[in-house]
Amino acid sequence: MSETLRTISPVDGSVYVERPLASAAEIDTALDKARDAQKAWRAVPIAERQEILRKAVSAFVAKKDEIATEISWQMGRPIAQAGGEVGGFEERATYMIDVAPEALGDFNPGEKVGFNRFIRREALGVVAIIAPWNFPYLTAVNGVIPALMAGNAVVLKHSHQTPLCAERFAEAFVAAGLPAGVFQHLHLSHADAEKLMGDRRVDFVNFTGSVPGGHAVQRAVAGKFIATGLELGGKDPAYIRADVNLAHAVENVIDGAFFNSGQSCCGIERIYVHEGQYDAFVEQAAALVGQYRLGSPIDPETNLGPMVRASSAEFVRGQIADAIASGARALIDPAKFAANAEGTPYLAPQILINVDHSMRVMSEESFGPVVGIMKVSSDDEAIRLMNDSEFGLTASIWTTDEDAALAIGDQLETGTVFMNRADYLDPALAWVGVKNSGRGCTLSKIGYESLTRPKSFHLRTKI
Repeated sequence: MSETLRTISPVDGSVYVERPLASAAEIDTALDKARDAQKAWRAVPIAERQEILRKAVSAFVAKKDEIATEISWQMGRPIAQAGGEVGGFEERATYMIDVAPEALGDFNPGEKVGFNRFIRREALGVVAIIAPWNFPYLTAVNGVIPALMAGNAVVLKHSHQTPLCAERFAEAFVAAGLPAGVFQHLHLSHADAEKLMGDRRVDFVNFTGSVPGGHAVQRAVAGKFIATGLELGGKDPAYIRADVNLAHAVENVIDGAFFNSGQSCCGIERIYVHEGQYDAFVEQAAALVGQYRLGSPIDPETNLGPMVRASSAEFVRGQIADAIASGARALIDPAKFAANAEGTPYLAPQILINVDHSMRVMSEESFGPVVGIMKVSSDDEAIRLMNDSEFGLTASIWTTDEDAALAIGDQLETGTVFMNRADYLDPALAWVGVKNSGRGCTLSKIGYESLTRPKSFHLRTKI
């Protein structure tokens, strides 16, 4: 008898989804099918691939309300915000579809008499995508759509917390007429996911998840000479300069820290404020967080839902308790949030001051509704502290001086530098991480490079 996947909803602790896990025979069949289907798919003209995938995006967006409800029940995002993920999916998918002809077109290095020379982008083959629960469509779409546009077949393994997301992808592709086998999804155990990645029929692995998960991916593919794309999280800093537009910064930095209950790889987890703005920023930030409404994500009035599971909330509670024991001061009274309860995923938001980098809350990835705020006296001090992390996914600078933002950004060890915004992926820009935030690139024209290989043609036309 096959094992069963059970999704426990953070809303009320009920079993929301049950699915059988794929058997070894089903995995084997899926990989053979993907291999065979890709041979035909890679020969389909790019314009025809675009047409099919645009239809798939339309079919997906048409189910926005149903999809939003499923997101809320599966991982706890407030229903008032969950539909935004469908909009983000559409934006990223549409951009990557539109830019494909340019990104995948032949590159001519220049004329040379008697020769025809060019470089062609060639599909890798079968791409395995391992997607997480926190932004279940926005993370997966970064790999799925460009992999298919590039002429690859895709096998998607989604998180056990959000299995319906894989099924929604499949539903949209069937509606669009994507040839059978070009996209498939499998519900897998961790052990079988590792076997899938290590299988000789898989030519590239795209993984979004934890640092230990990234190491597991590397071990799984160690017997093959294939590349991997790894997005492994962050401890992203924000720097509030003295010349900041304070009202704009407070509103957007706090949203960047607490949206999705802080469960964002590129969410703000550390805030450094110039001493000239520190008191005002802290006061206004605490007042704003105090207005959050923690509760059931199915309630349209809720703007802060539960964390994905009780154990995740307890981890963050532990970080907060350790920081307070070491001298930090909590600005938010959890008792003011009726839904807050130990042993449950419902966790009140928290701002901590009097923090430093010896505290776990300022060094470990929290992935929850907590942020620490430190006072700094200069750009140099802010840069030093922002770089004092094992992670490097994004960093944001809040200032009215673009030249200063560029100068600071050049010194930051990060994949993306924001000025006056945060926690957003522009599909026209490369999405990358450094240090323990991972390796590789998705989105933008450059994102197609990891999903294809260059093939050089050197043709002597005169002999």
